[in-house]
Amino acid sequence: MGFVFWTIQNYCQNHSHAYDSPSFLFLSNWLSLALMSNEKTILVADGVTKKFGTHTALKGVSLNIPENSIYGVLGPNGAGKTTFLRIVNQITYPDSGSVFFNGEPLKPEHVALIGYLPEERGLYKSMKVGEQVLYLAQLRGLPKQEAKKRLMYWFERLEIGDWWNRKIQELSKGMAQKIQFIVTVLHQPKLLIFDEPFSGFDPINANIIKDEILHLKEMGASIIFSTHRMESVEELCEYIALLHQGEVILDGKLFDIKRQYKRNLYSVQLETGKGISVLSGLEAHYEISTPSFDKLTEQLQFSVKLPNGSVSDFLGRISTVAEITGFVETVPSANEIFIQTVQKKMDNE
Repeated sequence: MGFVFWTIQNYCQNHSHAYDSPSFLFLSNWLSLALMSNEKTILVADGVTKKFGTHTALKGVSLNIPENSIYGVLGPNGAGKTTFLRIVNQITYPDSGSVFFNGEPLKPEHVALIGYLPEERGLYKSMKVGEQVLYLAQLRGLPKQEAKKRLMYWFERLEIGDWWNRKIQELSKGMAQKIQFIVTVLHQPKLLIFDEPFSGFDPINANIIKDEILHLKEMGASIIFSTHRMESVEELCEYIALLHQGEVILDGKLFDIKRQYKRNLYSVQLETGKGISVLSGLEAHYEISTPSFDKLTEQLQFSVKLPNGSVSDFLGRISTVAEITGFVETVPSANEIFIQTVQKKMDNE
C-alpha cells in the first residue's frame, strides 16, 4: 500500500493541477477501494456500466472480491451476471468504470491468469477428447508434455481415463461438462470463474465438481461462482453479491448477511405428555406458530418469535412446564434472502 501512496505523491509533485487530473482521480479512487477492506483482493470493480443499445446491462457495479475466496455473483435472469463475467474476461468492455486484477488495471495479459467456464458450452464435437484438450491446453500456453502430465492427473482424478480416444459427440452432456471443467482449471489460473457449473450434471457428478471447486480453493485459487442453485451457494460461497436489473442490491459475507436478515425466530422442541395444550399459557406472551405433536415420542415442536433480550425469560418459562429437547435460532436461507431482497426492490420501483 505504501507504493500506492508514493505513486500518488510523486505524481502530484511533478504535475501541475494534478488534483484535478483524470489520472489523479483514477489513482485516488483505486486507493479508496483498496482501503475499504483489510483483505487482499483478487478483483475490484469500480462503477462498471455497460449498455447494449438502449438497454443498460450494468449500472455502476462496484465489487471487492477477496483473494482465495469463493464469491457468488447471484441474481435473476437478466440481472447482468454474465455481462459482468464477460467484462472480467475481456470478451466485452465496460462503457465506463474500471476493473482491477490483483492490484493492477485489467490488461489483456491477465486473461492467461483467468480460467472461465461459461454457461454456454463449446467443444468441437467431431474431435477426439484427448486431441481437443491437448490443443486447448497448448492454447493456454502449456508445453505439450506438461499439458499431457496435467491432463493425465485430472482424467485419473475424475475417473475418465478411458474417454481419451472418444469423440465429444459420443459423450453425454454431463460427461462433456467434465471435459470443459478440466480445460478451465488445467493451467492453474489465479482466478477461476464458473458460470452455472452444475448445469447438465446429475446429483452425484454435481457433488464431485462441488468437491473439486472446494479443493481448488484450498490449493489457493480465487473463485467467482454464478448460479441459480441456492443450495450450492449455501455449500460453497463465503461472499455473495446480488444483482438486480444491472445493479448491486446486496453484497458482503454470506454469514453476516444471514445474521442481518434474521427474524428472531426460533425452533423449539419439548418432551411433554400434555401435547399442544402446554402452549396455552405461553401464547399470551409470545408469538407461537406451526405447532405439531408426536404422540408416539411425546415430542412437541413449534416456532416462536422472541423480541431481543427475551430468550432467557422464554426458556425460564418453558422449562417449568416441559423438558426442552431442542432450541435453535432459525436463520434465513440464501434462497429466502434472494427472494425477499429482489421482491423488496421490485416493490419499491
